[in-house]
Amino acid sequence: MKVISLKDVQGTEHDVDGGNWVSRRLILKKDNMGYSVHDTIIKAGTETHIWYQNHLESVYCIEGEGEVVTLKDNKVWPISKDTLYALDENDEHLLRAKTDMRMICVFNPAITGKEVHDENGVYPVVEE
Repeated sequence: MKVISLKDVQGTEHDVDGGNWVSRRLILKKDNMGYSVHDTIIKAGTETHIWYQNHLESVYCIEGEGEVVTLKDNKVWPISKDTLYALDENDEHLLRAKTDMRMICVFNPAITGKEVHDENGVYPVVEE
């Protein structure tokens, strides 16, 4: 059994500042769950290019407002509290935050906790 509080992660190496976002990584690859879970803040007024070529991600918005633009078709998806979006096709997208957004993110496969977006918005596969 694992019990992890957000305060246990804040201020540690698993509290990662990506510039437009801050990801507090709660469950990681080392926890052997097959996925990772992050509590992420997307900063108001930002636009982040993301393309998880190596991971699938589900994102549940619990605070704030913004939008996702899928780049293959330029479709705009409004995102607000109580909305989940799933990047089930490794979708290249832009995430735009109108306000600060708090998101719960689940990645498959799990990440190690050391990943940051590369120049293409990709999390590389990192071995521990």
